[in-house]
Amino acid sequence: MYEKYLGTFGKWVAIAANLILLYGLLVAYITGGSSIIISLFNIPQAFHIWVVLLFFAVLGSIILTSVGVIEKYNVLFTTLMFVSFGIIVFMGAKHIKINQLAYADWKFLPCAIPIVVTAFHFHNIIPTICQALKWDNRAMEKTILLGMIIGFIMNALWILVGVGAIPVHNGQASLIYAFENNQPATIPLSKIIATPLFGLFALIFSLLAIITSFLANGMGLSAFIKDLTVNHFKKQSKALNIALTFLPPLAISLIFPDIFIKAIDVAGGFGIVMLFGILPSILAITKRRGWRRVLAFIMLILFLGAIAFDSFQETGKFKIHPRAEQFYKDTE
Repeated sequence: MYEKYLGTFGKWVAIAANLILLYGLLVAYITGGSSIIISLFNIPQAFHIWVVLLFFAVLGSIILTSVGVIEKYNVLFTTLMFVSFGIIVFMGAKHIKINQLAYADWKFLPCAIPIVVTAFHFHNIIPTICQALKWDNRAMEKTILLGMIIGFIMNALWILVGVGAIPVHNGQASLIYAFENNQPATIPLSKIIATPLFGLFALIFSLLAIITSFLANGMGLSAFIKDLTVNHFKKQSKALNIALTFLPPLAISLIFPDIFIKAIDVAGGFGIVMLFGILPSILAITKRRGWRRVLAFIMLILFLGAIAFDSFQETGKFKIHPRAEQFYKDTE
């Protein structure tokens, strides 16, 4: 599509953006899942590499040999994920402190944009949804809208519990420490709610969410790599396809094991913003007229600003530090 409307350059920009997106997500899932396992089971950091290798080996083997298991038991996995999410939210809500919800640092908001767009990323599966629903417009609109609402509610509840229960600045069990050390929020929350029951359900939810997402995006990346190697480079090799799909994210995860949030930043700030923001806006500008074209220009400016900010942030040219210490001094 991008080649048709934007030429060869547009096509390869889209290809690069999709690779950045999918590789970034796989790295985030591998490092995030490994960090959760290490934290909840108190595994020494010296074994971090082995945990990464084992976690990756399990996920990779499922994709290569037993994809049907996920499809067959998808309802069961989804139900367990919802139940475990409800339990950890319920347990976490008991630890919410109202004064922590008053903290605000709006200049820090741009840092969260890549994570926000990644949290709501579902665009890759829209063609699959449309095909499954036999291109029924009403059914497609309802399904996509309902999925977005469910995702919004879950994200809103998780933010409420995370911000309300986890101190912004309080040693290792804090949002700032988790942010600076690229940790999922379940890790500091498990230090605050130090009970085996919470640890169990936090592990179930986190791993199910990561595993199902890894498998979906891993299969998507594998098919995308196969399309590239066969149709663009005229190379048909299963071994090459497997190597190009899994070795890059595994290598990055082993070299940079604490890169969870950074990987999401890259996937969202570059991959998603480019593929589902900048390029569609340019497409709309060339095809639309009137107020729709004006809206496309506005969206293009916003997405260009987001990718520029993330570029400066990731390259170290622009750093924002939250002022959590001052907030706690003012509220004492």
